[in-house]
Amino acid sequence: MKILSVASEIYPLIKTGGLGDVVGALPLALTSHGMQVRTLVPGYPSVLSRLVKPKKVHAYDALFGASATILSAKVGDLDLYVLDCPAFFSREGGPYADWRGNEWNDNWRRFAALSCVGADIAAGALKTWRPDLVHAHDWQAAMTPAYMRFGMAANIPKVVTIHNLAFQGRYGQDIFPQLGLPPEAWGVDGVEYYGGTGFLKAGLVSADAITTVSPTYAEEIRQPENGMGLDGLVTGRADRLHGILNGIDAALWDPATDPDLVRPFSHRSLAARKANRRAVEKRFGLKRDGAPLFVVVSRLTWQKGMDMLADAVDHLVGMGGKLAVLGSGDHPLEGAFLAAADRHRGRVGVQISYDETLAHLMQAGGDAILIPSRFEPCGLTQLYGLRYGCVPVVARVGGLADTVIDANEAAIASGAATGVQFGPPNPYQLRRAITRTIELHADRAAWTIMQRTGMRANFSWDRSAARYAALYRSLVA
Repeated sequence: MKILSVASEIYPLIKTGGLGDVVGALPLALTSHGMQVRTLVPGYPSVLSRLVKPKKVHAYDALFGASATILSAKVGDLDLYVLDCPAFFSREGGPYADWRGNEWNDNWRRFAALSCVGADIAAGALKTWRPDLVHAHDWQAAMTPAYMRFGMAANIPKVVTIHNLAFQGRYGQDIFPQLGLPPEAWGVDGVEYYGGTGFLKAGLVSADAITTVSPTYAEEIRQPENGMGLDGLVTGRADRLHGILNGIDAALWDPATDPDLVRPFSHRSLAARKANRRAVEKRFGLKRDGAPLFVVVSRLTWQKGMDMLADAVDHLVGMGGKLAVLGSGDHPLEGAFLAAADRHRGRVGVQISYDETLAHLMQAGGDAILIPSRFEPCGLTQLYGLRYGCVPVVARVGGLADTVIDANEAAIASGAATGVQFGPPNPYQLRRAITRTIELHADRAAWTIMQRTGMRANFSWDRSAARYAALYRSLVA
């Protein structure tokens, strides 16, 4: 079965978060289920620089006013179609914003173009390859099913995955005439959304199936408090809604073979983690002692609960813990963590950036990873933590609730516990969870069992890919 995946990111070529990880790993996992996946991505400079002898397979004289070419290429085991459109994608900065963090004011045009090309491929624009099904990821690709529905590929099955409902691609009504859609596409059953144009909304009403990245998140977004204005639509299409938990690339995230670690280890050789811990302490200027070392690898935003954590730093240090923070995001939160590092020299260290190599090392050296998200569609950080013996401390929401077994008395007694859950996500409950974690860390035997239980858990893509393959087959049939 031939699958066209359409997305704005794909690891290892371009990544800002979990979306890129998923789009990069899922196609490889689907291969063993008889699926041939080709992924359409924008031709950012970081993507084009990795292509070796790409083949031009289609050209546009005026794609939303710009010349463009579809390139076919292979990077590692990934089969790609790359939309080479310099006017839209050859820019300094990130995929969605300039280096100052200001979103590009033509994002609607850039990702409408990506989606339109996805629909063209579905309609047979490439003479040598046409998909049996199209899978679009998040708002940046969600217009693909809409262009298919109102164009020449209406009968090809369409899947949309919601990686984060908070990001919807909402624009004014004034852009609709420039999208190249027929007049009937403007309406409640089309792209119109509260008087404006909604990219994700258009995809959700046009899709034959909607997936989210965890079962709990699929339930949460049907409620007004988590539905971000789309709960009514999602509830109305509940018969097409599927919560499929994300997996991780078990080869890339393997503490026994990870080249980014000072010293590899497994669940049978946890003592070897100490060398990685010392490396983290040195990198963040932390004192070398036996105090529980908490780590954070996250965007520093309200959604991630980082404001609550910034307020809890004094409590964490007062209880005897240490903290290493890697991330960037809202400037006031960056400042709050830097101020905490200044207050608690040797106990709190902060690096305002993202560093993939350092993220691996922190998972391998930290005792516990803090993820106090207010909402979390799936989350991959806690899965990496489990894999590396870095005990997750998580809010009881979304995929965090689905993947971490709380260390209550019964779970500890049975050896089933893998982390610490708390809820609801508020400052008081977070401080309680930090206290619980420090108390648990003092019981070295119980803590070691919890680490090993988490490391043995299977969160590879095997089961999730099987569910996607079964969904694809049902839609094509």
